[in-house]
Parts: sequence; structure tokens; C-alpha cells
Amino acid sequence: MQAWRVHDNGEPSEVMRLEETERPTPGDGQVLLRVRAANINFPDALLCRGQYQVRPPLPFTPGVEICGETEDGRRVIATPALPHGGFAEYALADAAAVLPAPDALDDAEAAALHIGYQTGWFGLHRRARLEAGETLLVHAAAGGVGSAAVQLGKAAGATVIGVVGGPDKAAVARELGCDVVIDRRAEDVIAAVKEATGGRGADVIYDPVGGEAYTQSAKTVAFEGRIVVVGFASGTIPSPALNHALVKNYAILGLHWGLYNTKNPKLVQHCHEQLTDLAARGAIKPLVSERVPLSGAASAVQRVADGVTTGRVAVLPTSQNGAAA
Repeated sequence: MQAWRVHDNGEPSEVMRLEETERPTPGDGQVLLRVRAANINFPDALLCRGQYQVRPPLPFTPGVEICGETEDGRRVIATPALPHGGFAEYALADAAAVLPAPDALDDAEAAALHIGYQTGWFGLHRRARLEAGETLLVHAAAGGVGSAAVQLGKAAGATVIGVVGGPDKAAVARELGCDVVIDRRAEDVIAAVKEATGGRGADVIYDPVGGEAYTQSAKTVAFEGRIVVVGFASGTIPSPALNHALVKNYAILGLHWGLYNTKNPKLVQHCHEQLTDLAARGAIKPLVSERVPLSGAASAVQRVADGVTTGRVAVLPTSQNGAAA
């Protein structure tokens, strides 16, 4: 089979190599999946760079989120078991963590439903307890993680403010349903949020960016507000001033979705049922901005790493008839 493999750490476009290799052999409790679509996530770039919290042995195949097909023909979504990731024709996954792909979504959309939407659901509902009528601010609202949070926030009845970088991403955020869109490159984010909320601030802030975005969050969070820390796509990990959280009476909530797979897997299953229902009702639909063949995976991962994409980019290793792309 064909698979992208990383032999040395570095930038994705430089270290990912498309190679002919043997199909991986499932270990105990694992299943072999034919990859129908693999969704690109920022952690794939971090894996290539050797900067992710998980460091698989070299060489490895990145790709942490797929829609695949079991040997008996079932369409499923899964997080592949590294080092046999999803940017390949076949991947391995833990059998216990495989979930049925929603019928309402195509392969690329189904692949994109998993990590970003699970993270959004746990962040907004399990951690922040977002309520209808509250104001939700989403940083990087046009990106893969942010776009999921925007849709979930709207589905929950929140007023959603999206912060983006540039007019193209602003247009995407409006299409996603943001009630207010702020272009951080052209506007003062803090002043714009205060204006949009009548000076009150946002009840829940969803931050996959860190750095300057977190500084803006702390200055725009409402009384009894909640800042959900999801990641640090900016590359800068902030150091929150806890005295500020005390004086302004807000909460800082960390979210590591992967822990639920080991600490409380039943909640992951419950979340998937909720997401499947929302997809069936049309309340959420992953924004897949690009569908690229397997040969285009390395350059696509680099574009995601560089922050120039919107929504999700999906890699399609096979064509519609099942032949290699």
C-alpha cells in the first residue's frame, strides 16, 4: 500500500515521504481499516515536528482522524493507532474506540466530525456548561476547531462572536453563522467585543490559539465567564495571572479531549450520539474546504500548519470506486 511516512522530525512538507509499504498488522484489540478519508488536524503538523505530547517511533505515518471501512464493509470514524496513522491507504485503530460514521455525512465530512466536534462539545457543554442565550466568543472561528465550536454554539442557542484573521476568513465565519465577526487584523478585538456585548463581555470564550488571543480573552470575559483553553496554535503558551481571574471572578478551564478516551469512554460514546443527532437534523455540518488526493497530503498538512486554510482539509486515499487515487 501507499503511505506517507516521517523518518526525521521537521516541517511537514520537508519530512513527509510517500512510500510503498506493507499493510499494517492489527495487534490485540485492534482493527485494520481501509481509509476512505483522512482529516488534517494541527496535531499532525506537531507530530511531524516532534512537538506533540505523543511522540511515535520513527518512521511513522501521521493522520489522527479518519473515516474508514472495516473488513466487513462498515463505514466508521476513528483516531488511528500511531505509528500507523491515516495518511495511507490502510490504518490501524483500537476496536473499542471505533464509532459508526453518521449517514448524514459523506466520508470527508464524517472524518472531520470526530476530534474537532468532540472537543467542541466537551469544551462547551461538559466544561463550560454553555447555556442558551449566553454569548460565546470563538478564536480562529474559520479554522477546523473554531468552525466546529461556532456551529455547536449556534445549535446550543448562544450568540456567537467569531474572531478571525483576514477578510476571506471573515466571510467563512459569517457563512458558518457567527452573529458578529471580528477581523483581528483590521479591528481592535477587545474594543469590538465590548461594543458587541454592551460592555459586558463574553460568557464563554473558546481558545485554540493561546498567545495574544488569550490576553484578549482575559480582557473580554464577562462576570462569571469561562475561558476554555483548547490549544496553542499560535505557538505561544500563555501564563495566566490568577489574581486577575480572582478579581474579575472568571474561570479558566483546560480541556484535553483525549483523556476522556481513557478516563470516561462512555462520555465519548454519548457525545458521538449527540453529534450524530445534530448532523441528522442539519444543525451541524463539518466545513470541508478542500478534498485532496493522497499525493497532495504533505503540502496540505503544511498549509494547515501555516494557518492559511479554512475549515477542514480532507485527504482522500481512494476514489469513489475503491481504487487507489
